[in-house]
Amino acid sequence: MHSSADVDKHPSVSKGILKGVIKVSVILLLIYAIVELFIGRLPQADYRAFPLTGSRIAIWIVAQVHLLFGAFVLAVPLFALICEIIALKTKDERYNQLAYEFVKLLHMAFTTTAIFGALLLIALIGLYPKFFDHMTKIFKPTYYVYVFLLFGEVIAFYVYYYSWHKLVGRPLHIVYGALLNFFGISIMVAANAWAAYMQTPGGVDESGNLVSLWGAINTYTWMPINIHRTIANISYGGSIAGAYAAFRFLAAESDEERARYDWMGYVGSFIAIAALLPLPFAGYFLTMEMYAFSQQMGITLMGGVFSWLFIIQAVLIGVLFLAANYYLWLGMMRIKGSERYSKYNKWLLVVVTICVIVWMTPHSIVASLEEARKMGGTHHPILGVLGVMSAKNTAVNIMILATFLSFILYKRANKIATVSWAKTGALVQGLVLAIAVGINIFYGIYGYFVEAIVRLGFSNYMVYAVLGAMLIVIAIDIPMFKGARTTGPIAWGKMPGRSQYALFLLAITFTWTMGLMGYARSGIREYWHVYGILRDKAPDAFTPTLGYAANIVSVTTLLFLGLVALIVALGIRAEKSGKAH
Repeated sequence: MHSSADVDKHPSVSKGILKGVIKVSVILLLIYAIVELFIGRLPQADYRAFPLTGSRIAIWIVAQVHLLFGAFVLAVPLFALICEIIALKTKDERYNQLAYEFVKLLHMAFTTTAIFGALLLIALIGLYPKFFDHMTKIFKPTYYVYVFLLFGEVIAFYVYYYSWHKLVGRPLHIVYGALLNFFGISIMVAANAWAAYMQTPGGVDESGNLVSLWGAINTYTWMPINIHRTIANISYGGSIAGAYAAFRFLAAESDEERARYDWMGYVGSFIAIAALLPLPFAGYFLTMEMYAFSQQMGITLMGGVFSWLFIIQAVLIGVLFLAANYYLWLGMMRIKGSERYSKYNKWLLVVVTICVIVWMTPHSIVASLEEARKMGGTHHPILGVLGVMSAKNTAVNIMILATFLSFILYKRANKIATVSWAKTGALVQGLVLAIAVGINIFYGIYGYFVEAIVRLGFSNYMVYAVLGAMLIVIAIDIPMFKGARTTGPIAWGKMPGRSQYALFLLAITFTWTMGLMGYARSGIREYWHVYGILRDKAPDAFTPTLGYAANIVSVTTLLFLGLVALIVALGIRAEKSGKAH
């Protein structure tokens, strides 16, 4: 094993670290120069206007693109580290190759993330000086911590990246990967403290004066946002990696290349689906903490102006689940012996589709006066019953279980259990899933006959039933298929082309959904920069309508995906140039 001193002597590693540190230093110096030489000389003001789009939209677009790149940059090192650990344990070199493929995507994404972060900081200082001054007054010590973490992440990344071919597969390189992930997650946690304070402030008095820095950090929503964003970022990063693999699969010129990118697409989609399953539960946790802090905020989110947003969210999440299941079902085509399970796909499709329909059914319908009279109000006499949370929670949880079952069937498609208790184990698994479905249906129906506060508590039991069922099924599955007989190898690369478009759909839908839910989380503050503490008195302060917000989210989605496409194109060009030389 090489010592860390040996690695430091390696010229490419040293040059890489120097290049990264210089890059970040230049960006920070540019921010300082712009603030001091230009913004600092402007007349004092609480707010400043931005041409064409206005200040609010400019901040929105830059912040959203920065967050999307940040999510990708956070998730991909985690995939790479896990793949490298698996490679070390299994001695399967494919995982090291896959990890390097992931890390190559980061090289230019890091720079792009930093540039948009710099633009966001400059925009906040220049366009919203009053707000930025307040945040600085509360969180100034954390800014120094953030800069330290930023340099730490850059150094860790360049050591990890440039020492790859020399140290890959060795424990020291895995330590570098762990350090990279530590710095990346710490940066997210620090930034989440600022966002959570804006949402559910703490540690300040009624006038906004700091009482406790820890109180300002450890607010109602800080930990829920940390959990929700970590899971969402992992799922999102997997979807982007899967989309990249899908593009390379479709552009591949050899069977070997197709097989490699088919496998990468499978791993990316597996990560996306595995993290997608618990994501709604993390969303429940975050929403419950918002309710606990302010019932008015919770009512605004779920029953006020933002309630229709959740119908659109249901459509988007429904598309995610349908695309994920579709990819798994098509994936069975490359597995010999999968015919035993593929016959169940049509029934799983029926279940998932019904659940999506229930989830996207609105409680009150947009109707003309004449239509409302015929219905006897804005609530449809039949469909209105499906528009309340009792029905929706039941539908979501059953959809999660159906998708989980799809994945379990896919994983065992080319395996035959040889343990003596295989039939009993499968029976217990089926019984556990049936009980979980039964619990959800029971509480879903019972929820119609109790008060709202009691009904809200039922969602906990429903979540526990689903999580418990999944854990029990996995706990049985692992020993049951240990040493299982295989029906044949998986024919990687033998996927129909249409399967790759499901991976594109996952990435696009994920990007759009993240933008939409970011609008929801920020929008429910309404006319507050910091809820209940610092009022938003900007000339262009308004709560965007759903249609308006959808247009802005679409712009940020197109901008982000366009930049990702450019990064991928430049990466492929550099790869071909390297092969030519």
